[in-house]
Amino acid sequence: MIDGLPHIDPEQLRPIDPTLYAAPDDPGHRPRLLILHGSVRARSFSRGVGDEAERLLTWFGAEVRRFDPSGLPLPDDADPSHPRVRELRDLAIWSEGMLWVSPERHGAMTGIMKAQIDWIPLATGGVRPTQGKTLGLAQVSGGSQSFNAVNQMRILGRWMRMVTIPNQSSVPRAWDEFDDDLRMRASPLYLRLVDVCEELMKFTWMTRARSAALTDRYSERVESAEKTSQRVNQSRL
Repeated sequence: MIDGLPHIDPEQLRPIDPTLYAAPDDPGHRPRLLILHGSVRARSFSRGVGDEAERLLTWFGAEVRRFDPSGLPLPDDADPSHPRVRELRDLAIWSEGMLWVSPERHGAMTGIMKAQIDWIPLATGGVRPTQGKTLGLAQVSGGSQSFNAVNQMRILGRWMRMVTIPNQSSVPRAWDEFDDDLRMRASPLYLRLVDVCEELMKFTWMTRARSAALTDRYSERVESAEKTSQRVNQSRL
């Protein structure tokens, strides 16, 4: 048994060899992954999924950081210099990939989840905090199996110009999938979360040093050239 991962078969969980995935100019440090969850409840199943994912991603070799959405103001209801907003944006810039975990509420992701994403700008100070970074998705629901929240977040990931991995996790009847210590029980749903974490790590290794090349766009180069031409050729300075 692997310490901290009681449901894992140690003969089948394989370390990820960076030499199989990383670019020649990879920076070499551990992949930096940020986990966001969409609930502030004392017993939050989305946080529980995030906890399990943190253990798995750390085992796979990631440096993992978390953001607790408690106290985060609503978008447009506070100045971007609010300390919680600055913390979230700094983590987004630091990260090379993310895992978003939301409860499904009224057939959609929670407002808490959406508020976190909305506070991460597409660009700030010439830096794009999410473009070209990897994204894994998971959701929990109190009822039957559903994919509404992960499907919505997948659309948002595309809008944020992220490399969203194909696999995803949906945990139905979440109240029955966790024990009293908020640990996931052994089940095919747990195995799917392991798959998501493994795939997120592989995609992060493959893309992080190639991100600039993958997101280099003709339309943006043309726009940049036009702005430079206007500045250089203006008649009065």
